[in-house]
Amino acid sequence: MLSTLRSAGRGRVAKSLAANASQQQRRNLSIHEYMSMNLLNEYGVPTPKSKSAHSAKEAFEVAKNFGADRLVIKAQVLAGGRGKGHFSGPDGLQGGVQMVDSPEQAQKYAAQMIGRSLITKQTGAAGRACNAVMLAERRNPTHEYYVAILNDRGIGGPALVASRQGGMNIEDVARDDPSAIITVPIDFENGLSHEVAAETAKTLGFEPANVDKAADIFVKLYKLFKEKDATQIEINPLAEVEGGDVLCMDAKLGFDENAEFRQEAVFSLRDLTQEDPSEVEAAKFGLNFIKLDGSIGCLVNGAGLAMATMDVLNLNGGSPANFLDVGATAEAVKKAFELLLSEKAVKSIFVNIFGGIMRCDVIAEGIIMAAEELEMTIPIIVRLQGTKEVEAKKSVQLIAASGMKIYSFDGLDEAAEAAVKAAQA
Repeated sequence: MLSTLRSAGRGRVAKSLAANASQQQRRNLSIHEYMSMNLLNEYGVPTPKSKSAHSAKEAFEVAKNFGADRLVIKAQVLAGGRGKGHFSGPDGLQGGVQMVDSPEQAQKYAAQMIGRSLITKQTGAAGRACNAVMLAERRNPTHEYYVAILNDRGIGGPALVASRQGGMNIEDVARDDPSAIITVPIDFENGLSHEVAAETAKTLGFEPANVDKAADIFVKLYKLFKEKDATQIEINPLAEVEGGDVLCMDAKLGFDENAEFRQEAVFSLRDLTQEDPSEVEAAKFGLNFIKLDGSIGCLVNGAGLAMATMDVLNLNGGSPANFLDVGATAEAVKKAFELLLSEKAVKSIFVNIFGGIMRCDVIAEGIIMAAEELEMTIPIIVRLQGTKEVEAKKSVQLIAASGMKIYSFDGLDEAAEAAVKAAQA
């Protein structure tokens, strides 16, 4: 049985965890912690009793009627590091997780959280809006573990990833003590058997009286993972607590956006206030768009070419302002230009297209639409290769002849160099 518990491939696990954490939101829906707790409870997974509140007054009432005095209040923001973060404003509260001993204290903390932005190591300087808090009973852990169900590329399927070192950053554990992480492959169709789950719990060092409780949680987590088309279920920590219970103390759930058509209930939980408005707008037009901190707007087709374009810009001393995998219509191309031009930091735009299914003349049509309807004053570097390349270049040359700052190149390096120089001019 122990042969199924694989400590090998720990570096791959760490990379897989990091990749899941940094996935763009177009591919991975995240939901708030209180929503995750409710979903876990639907599957019979034990958690501390908790309830959300959307105003200071509601937080007072929740705490008053909770049935316990010792509570914890957590800001509901889709970002890690909430406990060490701080809220916006000169008198901003330090820490998005606070201990509460009375309804009045719950109301006070909620008033300092709701309606403000929480700034953590993952949010950037602007932070993310806190529109709700979660009040939960305080349970004292006797030991904390890390548990996750995720898709492991090395295995070619789902896996249970676990560590006895919970309640901390799992990437740090993978770096400092990779032997502390174990990976258990899961058969996609048949799931995780109770026998394998119990052996995993023993290996992790759960108390004998808690082995079956932990195993039951592992099995139910995979059931949720499969039935809800999740990309990741991360429980950190899963804790043995005073009194003998095993509880999921914190949860981070992600879901594959390709499954939205059959997971309407899950996707109705989406909180668009936690996403960048430009990324939300881009999604309406089928654009995969992520804002970055650079000065060169990128309009590219295909995720692979987009990544290569970002690399070549960096190699030439520039910095991309975005990741943008453009859609297959002229209207989508025009919308892409609108998004790029709306960013004040963008000083030049690099259009890099390898025409296959996406034809170069469609891109050119989108450029023409943008030129006619938008105020395009910054330099645009255009590289068009592939299907309908000749026709597209003629259209671009006609636009350039009108006096607009549009420059056409064939080579990737020379085009990237020109985009960098234009942004730095």
